[in-house]
Amino acid sequence: MRAFCSSFPVSADLPEHGEALPPRGERPQDLARLLAHPALWRAGRAARLPVWPSGFPALDEGLPGGGWPQVGLIEILPSRLGVGELSLLMPVIAAVTRRPGARWCAWVAPSLQPFAPALEAFGVVLDRLLIVQASRSGARPLSLWAFEQALGSGACDVAFAWARQPCPRQIRRLHLAAQRGSTLGVLFRSRREAEQASQALLRVAVEPLEGGVRVTLLKSRGGARGAIDLKWAARAGPAERA
Repeated sequence: MRAFCSSFPVSADLPEHGEALPPRGERPQDLARLLAHPALWRAGRAARLPVWPSGFPALDEGLPGGGWPQVGLIEILPSRLGVGELSLLMPVIAAVTRRPGARWCAWVAPSLQPFAPALEAFGVVLDRLLIVQASRSGARPLSLWAFEQALGSGACDVAFAWARQPCPRQIRRLHLAAQRGSTLGVLFRSRREAEQASQALLRVAVEPLEGGVRVTLLKSRGGARGAIDLKWAARAGPAERA
């Protein structure tokens, strides 16, 4: 995500974007702490990230660290709207909203109306959901602005947004906001945008299968690449409706 150059001044343990690297000659444990920072990537090896289990063991085996990252921006790219992209995330939404001291799970300008009975059937605690409706006037900039505020606020465990053709600069801002707020940001984009560059930690394509979905890990630092077929357990119904 971020390039570290030898010309950078070296200082402490880089808890946030913009802080400097530790000084030369620092103790080994400080270097180990730096190398474990999620913003640092080394060829062939990624720093281990704290994760939320996805609820699908086969998917966890392929994801970096064994689950969805707890902090940072990821992208979900369905072949079309409503193929199962939200059902894929229901286990982690349910787990996050049920935990003690849960922060908000924010949905920014959802493409379809969240369907409360189905969400409850999946085990989601509705009191922890925050639905943000962005104006349709200049919808893309305003919804992404609201998403960035949710990510960086520190008030959300997870935040979702739907966007069409965000530019690379916007993606970078969203990822940095997610790091600042210690939030998992999930950006839903069209599958047609998979060829565009992105600084998201993880990019996942989703297409329908009979009784499940096929998940393709398009970008997965430290994880597997390729397709994983997942079957639904007893489904409670769609989490969204038109």
